[in-house]
Amino acid sequence: MAEKKVSVLKAFKTIIWPKRNLVFIGLILIVISKAASFVAPMSLKYLMDDIIPNKDIPFLKQLVAAVIFAILIQAVTSFLLTRILSVQAQYLISELRAQVQKQVLSLPIRFFDNTKSGELVSRIMTDVEGVRNLVGTGLVQLVGGTITAVVALILLLRISVSMTLFTLIPLAIFAIVALKAFKIIRPIFRNRGKINAEVTGRLTETLGGVRVIKGFNAEAQEAKVFESGVQKLFENVKKSLTATAVMTSSSTFLLGVATTGIMGIGGYKIMMDELTIGEFLTFTFLLGLMIAPIVQMSNIGSQLTEALAGLDRTEELMNKTAEANEKDRTIVLEKIKGDMRFEDVSFAYEENKEVLHNISFEVKSGQVVALVGSSGSGKSTIAGLAASFLNPISGTILIDGQDLSKVDLNSYRQFLGVVLQDDFLFEGTIRENILFPRPNASEGELAKAVKAAYVDEFTDRFEDGLDTLIGERGIKLSGGQRQRIAIARAVLANPRILILDEATSNLDTESESLIQKSLAELTKGRTTFVIAHRLSTIRKADQILVIEDGKIAERGTHESLIASEGRYYNLFTYQARI
Repeated sequence: MAEKKVSVLKAFKTIIWPKRNLVFIGLILIVISKAASFVAPMSLKYLMDDIIPNKDIPFLKQLVAAVIFAILIQAVTSFLLTRILSVQAQYLISELRAQVQKQVLSLPIRFFDNTKSGELVSRIMTDVEGVRNLVGTGLVQLVGGTITAVVALILLLRISVSMTLFTLIPLAIFAIVALKAFKIIRPIFRNRGKINAEVTGRLTETLGGVRVIKGFNAEAQEAKVFESGVQKLFENVKKSLTATAVMTSSSTFLLGVATTGIMGIGGYKIMMDELTIGEFLTFTFLLGLMIAPIVQMSNIGSQLTEALAGLDRTEELMNKTAEANEKDRTIVLEKIKGDMRFEDVSFAYEENKEVLHNISFEVKSGQVVALVGSSGSGKSTIAGLAASFLNPISGTILIDGQDLSKVDLNSYRQFLGVVLQDDFLFEGTIRENILFPRPNASEGELAKAVKAAYVDEFTDRFEDGLDTLIGERGIKLSGGQRQRIAIARAVLANPRILILDEATSNLDTESESLIQKSLAELTKGRTTFVIAHRLSTIRKADQILVIEDGKIAERGTHESLIASEGRYYNLFTYQARI
């Protein structure tokens, strides 16, 4: 399938047209600025043909004053243009970044599973920067250059038609070369965004996994991987530089030919009294005014090409279906009891490779269901389905009798709390991390959550208490401390449905006994899914599901499963011996 490209017209309609009032003011300023730029070259004719031969001092003073005034107007309009259009361009960049980030966060979990976070950072931060060339400098150069070139062309034709037509031949050749070059450059720029995102993605991973790299003495290996990415980027830049160099050198040659021809033709016409010296000088300056924006436009052309290539990639992201828009999610939950039922649910991460096969079970409001089984059996997939992070390929998940695939996700997730095995903490303080689900919670509610998860047991020893900075991903804390903060966060969120994925896996025996008490408090009255390797932690679960190869091998309470001496009994007695 051919890649969809953002056209100049579409970019104009979606980016420039909504800001038309400011852009219109900018265009008026461009016209004033460019009109003022013609005063100096046009005054040369009067200087050389009238003022100097007639020694007209009063006219000379008026002419100098007019030129100075024109230069002042150019300076003021230039400042205002930068102030209005460049600032507006930067505002648009920040607005577009916010829109792209919002769109990215709305995408389903599977999108993030298949995309590097560093790559997304590059796409959000870098791809939209080309807008600056559409609204800021690009618009000024494009519109201003066009006005200057057209007006200069008319004035040149009035001085000498033959000399003007002579200059248009190399300019036409240059225009053809430039258009061909832009066709070659756009895919190169588009590819550059892709390579840049890959390199950024790998670099982000490298910096995040620096302990693993150092632990395995793999610095040289990682440097080589990054080096090859940078080399790919260099090769891409080299290609675009070659195309740009062709344009630059052809413009130098062709414009040089035009200038040399004008010298010959102009000199001949002066000698034949068909042209005055003043007209020749004016023609030369006007020629410069016509040629400069055309060459400049070849430069802005490559900038616009880069901008559109970035917008192509941004558009690609913006066109992805948001998670909440999947199917017809029209049911809005105002409140929930928490009854959940899986009916013949199957799921596959890849086509024809099912990881869950016709799973059916029911959890009543306030019950605790424990999922146990070997690694890769499908426990976390069931939890992901219950959290609505994944959608079943067949079967139905019901929440209070409503089909979860038709429920508005925001309305459902406001009742959801999650504590993961490797729970993510944000850089900042312990307080900020606990308050994450409810930033406006009272001090009393915060204190209650801190106490319930026994966070105060270690924060009391810290000089700054809850205001202790924990570093990126909570690196300054132990695994057990991080886990307790994650549990405090879930306590504060006060969810109706709770998912605990290996919530006690990072804890030492002492911490675990503390956490077991807080979890018992946390799960009261809440529908809870517990994934546990340590079977000692789930004895009191209302229902235990033993998952093997994506199917429910056994189900029951701890006592009934021990009594039946099946798979659960074997797992439990094996762990008890260790």
